[in-house]
Amino acid sequence: MAAEILPQPQARKPCLLSKIEAFQDVVSTAVIIPKEDGVISVSEDRTIRVWLKRDSGQYWPSVYHTMTTSCSCMSFNPETRRLSLGTDTGSIQEFILSEDYNKMTPASTYQAHQGRVSVVLFVLEMEWLLSTGQDKNFNWHCSESGQQLGTYRTAAWVSGLQFDVETRHAFVGDQSGQVTILKLEQDSCSLVTTFKGHTGNVTALCWDPVQRVLFSGSSDHSIIMWDIGGRKGTAIELQGHNDKVQGLCYASHTRQLISCSSDGGIVIWNMDVTRQETPEWLDSDSCQKCEQPFFWNFKQMWDSKKIGLRQVLSNHITLQKLLYL
Repeated sequence: MAAEILPQPQARKPCLLSKIEAFQDVVSTAVIIPKEDGVISVSEDRTIRVWLKRDSGQYWPSVYHTMTTSCSCMSFNPETRRLSLGTDTGSIQEFILSEDYNKMTPASTYQAHQGRVSVVLFVLEMEWLLSTGQDKNFNWHCSESGQQLGTYRTAAWVSGLQFDVETRHAFVGDQSGQVTILKLEQDSCSLVTTFKGHTGNVTALCWDPVQRVLFSGSSDHSIIMWDIGGRKGTAIELQGHNDKVQGLCYASHTRQLISCSSDGGIVIWNMDVTRQETPEWLDSDSCQKCEQPFFWNFKQMWDSKKIGLRQVLSNHITLQKLLYL
């Protein structure tokens, strides 16, 4: 089943805690260092910077490293302090940060793609390095040996990637607007299913392994919540942005989804509420919700004296059931 959910704006606003201003170019991506007052940032000026908060309350770079080419994406694992960087030339370079975050040491280099790396993801439990690129390839490497384990050719270049450790399922979102689910083995993969719900390209993915729910953001301004664990094909469309959805982040302890878009807006969605689903689709001459006859049900319209009344779509049905798993 499916439904469309609209946000209910509240007066509460986020509070600005800190602001880092020392960049000469566009910041491609940034991550917070867990349990540390620190941030790792990647900029189009080819620099990698590790920012630590000083006693003065200001953030200063403890690491300032310049790459030979621009970095397009980043993945950081705080347990191993492994920093994986995808580049514009298709390679992935890995570094290990010191315990005090004052030094980064080169570890490995993967010649993963023929074009710009769009997403890189390190999976510690499997010792796998997953990556996608504009060459339309989804690859996974062994981070211990550095060898490529497998590859999968996508319909369009991939812009979103998530992985479920328990089931070894990879969720791949691409520029055609679809999300592909792959089952990964050590050296092979199989296609599970494909989600087709967006009218624009997929720009961001976010996975909740506890509730087993996948969120996908798109350039069509919408977010779709796919209930993978329910196995009923449930999809809920979230409408709260007026421009392309740029990023998604899910807080599992509060069950809140945070989304941001090119319009500069940030929306916080409370996913721990009961959603009203549309009724199951059945063959009928009348609407199941308002019980009004459809235009082809001439006899009932005549009996109820509704001949000639303009027929419109009921606004309580907003999104069809998209698929079954």
